Amino acid sequence: MAPRGKRTKTTMSDDHKAALALGREQGRIVRQYLEALEQHKPKRGRKRTPESIRKRLAVIDDSLTGADALSRVLLIQERMNLAAELETKGSTVDLTSLEDAFTKAAKQYGSRKGISYQAWREAGVDAAVLRRAGISRANAG
Repeated sequence: MAPRGKRTKTTMSDDHKAALALGREQGRIVRQYLEALEQHKPKRGRKRTPESIRKRLAVIDDSLTGADALSRVLLIQERMNLAAELETKGSTVDLTSLEDAFTKAAKQYGSRKGISYQAWREAGVDAAVLRRAGISRANAG
């Protein structure tokens, strides 16, 4: 076996570094948009309003005093969940700007990663958004 020579350190070209940075940026944009879609996905059933949450919190507070140990812990958890939901009701995510950024990055990102039109749709991306991004059934994948 021949002795191994010292491996020389190779440096990345500026083009390669720029391509890596672009890929990271596109991945970040796509991730943010998909996460925002997931968080704002319409839920089934009656919509909870901040007022209905406050009413339920008041009922829970009244019920806590006479509750047995197991019911108490369940009520405490429900109270914590409702309080967290109430906090997020006031915060809004600018889906428009996320969507605009997504439409600029998605085609190239999806092409590089092999993401099909159907995969985007199943992930919750609207067909009109994909059309704006230049992604169609015919050229996807």
